[in-house]
Amino acid sequence: MHMADALISPAVGAGMWAVTASIAAYSARKVTQHVEDSQVPLMGVLGAFVFAAQMINFSIPATGSSGHLGGGMLLAVLLGPHAAFLVIASILVVQALFFADGGLLALGCNIFNMGFFPAFIGYPLVYQAMAGDGSNATKRFWAILLAAVVSLQLGAFAVVLETTASGISELPFGTFVLLMQPIHLAIGIVEGIVTAAVVAFVWKARPEILVGTPGATGGSSGNLKPVLVGLGIAALLTAGVVSWFASSHPDGLEWSIAGITGKEELEAPETGVHGVFSHIQRWTAFLPDYNFKPKAEAAPAAKEKQEEGAWPAVEPGTSLAGIIGSIITLMMALGIGYALRRWSRKTT
Repeated sequence: MHMADALISPAVGAGMWAVTASIAAYSARKVTQHVEDSQVPLMGVLGAFVFAAQMINFSIPATGSSGHLGGGMLLAVLLGPHAAFLVIASILVVQALFFADGGLLALGCNIFNMGFFPAFIGYPLVYQAMAGDGSNATKRFWAILLAAVVSLQLGAFAVVLETTASGISELPFGTFVLLMQPIHLAIGIVEGIVTAAVVAFVWKARPEILVGTPGATGGSSGNLKPVLVGLGIAALLTAGVVSWFASSHPDGLEWSIAGITGKEELEAPETGVHGVFSHIQRWTAFLPDYNFKPKAEAAPAAKEKQEEGAWPAVEPGTSLAGIIGSIITLMMALGIGYALRRWSRKTT
């Protein structure tokens, strides 16, 4: 559900940048009030894990579409809504800047759509209301599943509203929403199941990590070692190897656009604000689309083979991109966490 710059106008892009920046500032202020030393490493490792997980598109049967884990609900359950929003923002910034995944002008929209709804709607209004302290496994599972579905539905609807507000006439509101909502319902169900499985692993290893449980975030860094190691290994394996097995089908947003226009992406203007952001992204993205930059000219046979594709797609460039991206996200989330922890000590 990463929006490209072609889907929004400069006015909508700037407005959503302002909204997202305000939420990020609010979240940072709230995190400084309760962040613990033990939570900071978890922010980094979870950021790396979710970055890697977002590289894995899974096919949606009988649709020709695919989806990927958003990670917002997982982060909210394990970190709380405010730290979760900051981590998902870190992930999306890394993706847009270094891998050209999602537009820079649309970055505010993407952070809001994928971060705000799970952190501030799905988690407090659905998950906490249903799961309580999370000790009941059945309640916890259904709470996560429903919260993930609600968050994805709201995020998908926000995409439609943002394109409509931008005056993208190629994507009529009624047709676009009728394609976006059902496909993201299926994606939300899968995300809920995967999220519940990861949370169950963490619950068995260290239940005190889950926000809202008795003694939450009260453990020492040493107590977190099994979870940190497990998630760290999972991130590296997912980024380096499992990414080869990602579905080649277009994701839910691309699939919806293709269902209306016949093509998976719209063309953004080459001049003006769109052109400036496109130029910046071409300069910063050293591994665009999670692979080595293509050569200017490729042999016809190589082009034909690339277009046909293969599964699994064993690509060294994909593995390198996944590992580097996970490490950058780890460092960024850790940097944010430690900076906020240091600031909290100065203000207390």
